[in-house]
Amino acid sequence: MAKEATLQVRMDSELKEQAELLYKQLGTSFAEAVRIFARQSVEEKAMPFTMRLTSPESRRALGIANGQYTIPDDIDGSNEEISEMFGVKSL
Repeated sequence: MAKEATLQVRMDSELKEQAELLYKQLGTSFAEAVRIFARQSVEEKAMPFTMRLTSPESRRALGIANGQYTIPDDIDGSNEEISEMFGVKSL
């Protein structure tokens, strides 16, 4: 049998009460939910849920880093094409 360890976490008391009520309604305990979270994190080697950034700039930067968006090799040429398309004079 694996040796057990104790984990202490500080949190807002209202949040704790809400979480305990939720997990009770789900048929489990807050402590078991924490164990499930840890088990899933280890198995997935990641947070077991999607973390989202709210800033559009952050989402764009993350998208570029993940290869979802590409930056043209000739960004200046692209900017000129866009300016011409909208009838705006380039600087």
